[in-house]
Amino acid sequence: MKIGVVIGSVRKGRRGASVAEWVAEAAKQRDGVEVSVVDLAEYNVPILDEETLPMMAGKSYADAGVQAWSAAIDECDAYVFVTPEYNHGVPGAFKNAVDSLGPEWVGKTVAFVSYGADGGVRATEQWRQIMVNFQMYDVRGFVALGLFSDFGESGFAPMERRTAELGGMLDQLVALATKLAG
Repeated sequence: MKIGVVIGSVRKGRRGASVAEWVAEAAKQRDGVEVSVVDLAEYNVPILDEETLPMMAGKSYADAGVQAWSAAIDECDAYVFVTPEYNHGVPGAFKNAVDSLGPEWVGKTVAFVSYGADGGVRATEQWRQIMVNFQMYDVRGFVALGLFSDFGESGFAPMERRTAELGGMLDQLVALATKLAG
Protein backbone atom coordinates (compact mmCIF):
# COMPACT_ATOMS: atom_id res chain seq x y z
CA MET A 1 0.00 0.00 0.00
CA LYS A 2 1.29 3.45 -0.90
CA ILE A 3 0.34 6.36 1.35
CA GLY A 4 0.69 9.86 -0.03
CA VAL A 5 1.48 12.43 2.64
CA VAL A 6 0.25 15.60 0.95
CA ILE A 7 1.67 18.96 2.02
CA GLY A 8 -1.23 21.32 1.42
CA SER A 9 0.43 24.69 1.93
CA VAL A 10 2.35 26.55 -0.76
CA ARG A 11 3.25 29.59 1.36
CA LYS A 12 6.79 30.73 1.97
CA GLY A 13 7.81 29.94 5.54
CA ARG A 14 5.12 27.27 5.83
CA ARG A 15 5.17 24.70 8.59
CA GLY A 16 3.72 21.78 6.68
CA ALA A 17 6.96 20.29 5.37
CA SER A 18 8.33 19.46 8.82
CA VAL A 19 4.97 18.04 9.87
CA ALA A 20 4.81 15.91 6.71
CA GLU A 21 8.26 14.45 7.39
CA TRP A 22 7.13 13.51 10.93
CA VAL A 23 4.02 11.83 9.50
CA ALA A 24 6.01 10.06 6.77
CA GLU A 25 8.54 8.65 9.24
CA ALA A 26 5.74 7.25 11.41
CA ALA A 27 3.92 5.78 8.40
CA LYS A 28 7.09 4.04 7.18
CA GLN A 29 7.14 2.04 10.42
CA ARG A 30 4.07 0.07 9.33
CA ASP A 31 4.47 -3.26 7.56
CA GLY A 32 3.62 -3.23 3.89
CA VAL A 33 3.46 0.56 3.66
CA GLU A 34 5.36 2.67 1.18
CA VAL A 35 5.25 6.44 1.68
CA SER A 36 5.42 9.28 -0.82
CA VAL A 37 5.57 12.88 0.36
CA VAL A 38 3.64 14.89 -2.22
CA ASP A 39 4.43 18.59 -1.90
CA LEU A 40 1.81 20.74 -3.61
CA ALA A 41 4.37 23.56 -3.86
CA GLU A 42 6.36 21.43 -6.34
CA TYR A 43 3.50 21.44 -8.83
CA ASN A 44 2.35 24.43 -10.76
CA VAL A 45 -1.39 23.86 -10.44
CA PRO A 46 -3.19 26.89 -11.92
CA ILE A 47 -6.59 28.14 -10.91
CA LEU A 48 -9.14 25.67 -12.22
CA ASP A 49 -10.56 27.20 -15.38
CA GLU A 50 -10.79 24.22 -17.73
CA GLU A 51 -14.02 23.81 -19.64
CA THR A 52 -13.98 20.03 -19.13
CA LEU A 53 -14.89 19.00 -15.61
CA PRO A 54 -12.00 17.12 -13.95
CA MET A 55 -14.24 14.12 -13.21
CA MET A 56 -14.96 13.89 -16.94
CA ALA A 57 -11.36 14.44 -18.14
CA GLY A 58 -10.31 10.80 -17.83
CA LYS A 59 -7.12 11.78 -15.96
CA SER A 60 -5.97 13.67 -19.04
CA TYR A 61 -5.45 17.37 -18.39
CA ALA A 62 -4.42 20.20 -20.70
CA ASP A 63 -2.05 21.79 -18.17
CA ALA A 64 1.31 20.08 -17.55
CA GLY A 65 1.31 21.03 -13.86
CA VAL A 66 -2.10 19.47 -13.33
CA GLN A 67 -1.04 16.37 -15.26
CA ALA A 68 2.04 15.94 -13.02
CA TRP A 69 -0.11 16.51 -9.90
CA SER A 70 -2.55 13.91 -11.22
CA ALA A 71 0.21 11.32 -11.66
CA ALA A 72 1.57 11.90 -8.14
CA ILE A 73 -1.87 11.60 -6.55
CA ASP A 74 -3.08 8.71 -8.67
CA GLU A 75 -0.19 6.42 -7.72
CA CYS A 76 -1.22 6.50 -4.04
CA ASP A 77 -3.73 4.17 -2.41
CA ALA A 78 -4.47 6.38 0.60
CA TYR A 79 -3.57 9.86 1.81
CA VAL A 80 -2.72 11.92 4.82
CA PHE A 81 -3.54 15.56 4.18
CA VAL A 82 -1.20 17.85 6.11
CA THR A 83 -3.33 20.96 6.09
CA PRO A 84 -3.10 24.37 7.67
CA GLU A 85 -6.21 26.28 8.60
CA TYR A 86 -6.53 29.66 6.90
CA ASN A 87 -9.21 32.05 8.16
CA HIS A 88 -11.23 29.22 9.76
CA GLY A 89 -11.12 27.08 6.63
CA VAL A 90 -9.15 25.04 4.13
CA PRO A 91 -6.29 26.71 2.25
CA GLY A 92 -7.38 28.00 -1.16
CA ALA A 93 -4.44 26.64 -3.17
CA PHE A 94 -4.93 23.16 -1.70
CA LYS A 95 -8.68 23.21 -2.33
CA ASN A 96 -8.07 24.31 -5.93
CA ALA A 97 -5.54 21.51 -6.44
CA VAL A 98 -7.96 18.92 -5.05
CA ASP A 99 -10.74 20.28 -7.26
CA SER A 100 -8.45 20.15 -10.31
CA LEU A 101 -8.57 16.35 -10.22
CA GLY A 102 -11.43 13.88 -10.19
CA PRO A 103 -11.16 10.11 -10.56
CA GLU A 104 -7.72 10.07 -8.91
CA TRP A 105 -9.43 10.56 -5.53
CA VAL A 106 -12.50 8.34 -5.92
CA GLY A 107 -12.94 5.50 -3.43
CA LYS A 108 -9.67 6.07 -1.61
CA THR A 109 -8.99 6.60 2.08
CA VAL A 110 -7.85 9.85 3.69
CA ALA A 111 -6.72 11.05 7.12
CA PHE A 112 -5.92 14.54 8.34
CA VAL A 113 -3.13 16.22 10.25
CA SER A 114 -4.03 19.86 10.69
CA TYR A 115 -2.33 22.83 12.26
CA GLY A 116 -3.35 26.32 13.22
CA ALA A 117 -3.99 28.61 16.16
CA ASP A 118 -6.70 26.22 17.38
CA GLY A 119 -5.20 23.07 15.90
CA GLY A 120 -6.70 23.51 12.46
CA VAL A 121 -9.81 21.54 13.39
CA ARG A 122 -12.13 23.66 11.26
CA ALA A 123 -10.05 22.89 8.17
CA THR A 124 -10.25 19.17 8.97
CA GLU A 125 -14.01 19.33 9.35
CA GLN A 126 -14.36 21.17 6.04
CA TRP A 127 -12.10 18.64 4.31
CA ARG A 128 -14.34 15.84 5.58
CA GLN A 129 -17.33 17.47 3.86
CA ILE A 130 -15.38 18.00 0.63
CA MET A 131 -14.03 14.45 0.45
CA VAL A 132 -17.54 12.99 0.49
CA ASN A 133 -18.04 14.39 -3.01
CA PHE A 134 -15.19 12.17 -4.21
CA GLN A 135 -16.66 9.12 -2.44
CA MET A 136 -13.56 9.06 -0.26
CA TYR A 137 -13.46 7.40 3.15
CA ASP A 138 -12.01 9.44 5.98
CA VAL A 139 -10.92 7.89 9.23
CA ARG A 140 -12.16 9.15 12.58
CA GLY A 141 -8.75 9.71 14.13
CA PHE A 142 -6.86 12.88 13.28
CA VAL A 143 -4.07 15.00 14.69
CA ALA A 144 -4.64 18.69 15.45
CA LEU A 145 -1.41 20.60 16.04
CA GLY A 146 -1.49 23.95 17.80
CA LEU A 147 0.76 26.75 16.63
CA PHE A 148 1.41 27.70 20.26
CA SER A 149 1.74 24.20 21.70
CA ASP A 150 3.41 22.09 18.99
CA PHE A 151 5.74 24.60 17.37
CA GLY A 152 8.53 26.33 19.24
CA GLU A 153 11.24 28.85 18.49
CA SER A 154 13.31 26.11 16.84
CA GLY A 155 10.42 24.82 14.69
CA PHE A 156 8.13 21.83 14.91
CA ALA A 157 8.21 20.22 18.36
CA PRO A 158 5.04 18.15 18.86
CA MET A 159 3.74 17.53 22.34
CA GLU A 160 4.48 14.03 23.60
CA ARG A 161 0.91 12.80 23.21
CA ARG A 162 0.91 13.59 19.49
CA THR A 163 2.96 10.50 18.68
CA ALA A 164 0.22 8.22 20.03
CA GLU A 165 -2.47 10.26 18.26
CA LEU A 166 -0.57 9.95 14.98
CA GLY A 167 -0.05 6.22 15.48
CA GLY A 168 -3.73 5.61 16.12
CA MET A 169 -4.74 7.64 13.09
CA LEU A 170 -2.27 5.80 10.83
CA ASP A 171 -3.48 2.44 12.16
CA GLN A 172 -7.04 3.42 11.22
CA LEU A 173 -5.93 4.61 7.78
CA VAL A 174 -4.02 1.42 6.97
CA ALA A 175 -6.80 -0.82 8.28
CA LEU A 176 -9.53 0.93 6.30
CA ALA A 177 -7.49 1.19 3.10
CA THR A 178 -6.64 -2.51 3.38
CA LYS A 179 -10.28 -3.42 3.91
CA LEU A 180 -11.42 -1.36 0.94
CA ALA A 181 -8.74 -2.87 -1.30
CA GLY A 182 -9.70 -6.41 -0.24
